[in-house]
Amino acid sequence: MRKIVIDTNIIISAAISDKGNPSKIINLAFDKLFEVYYSPEIMTEYIKVLSRPRFNFNQEKQQYFIDGIKRIGVLIIPAVSDVPLPDESDRVFYDAAKESGAILITGNTKHYPAEDFILTPAEFIQGL
Repeated sequence: MRKIVIDTNIIISAAISDKGNPSKIINLAFDKLFEVYYSPEIMTEYIKVLSRPRFNFNQEKQQYFIDGIKRIGVLIIPAVSDVPLPDESDRVFYDAAKESGAILITGNTKHYPAEDFILTPAEFIQGL
């Protein structure tokens, strides 16, 4: 089974539209076709971003994604790396993927080093 870590931008994209690769990835994950890894810091980030007023997601939609990740996900506590990243807040996703041996799926690959385990949603779907 493929292991994945889902960057927050994928969750937000799927919450905005039920069409497109982010939504496909979330649906496949919730159908337990992948092992989804997350850390407490990742869950905190999901909750914080899903509840931002600018997105205007109702409580039911927010809970759908949070409860879904908790239901199917594997909670890990990764070690903190010292790899330089342009945005320090992305470290939690990078470290979770690196430690679990998972693919990190993100719409912002420029925020991460060029590594084989970091893919856009399109690249990930294409590789299925």
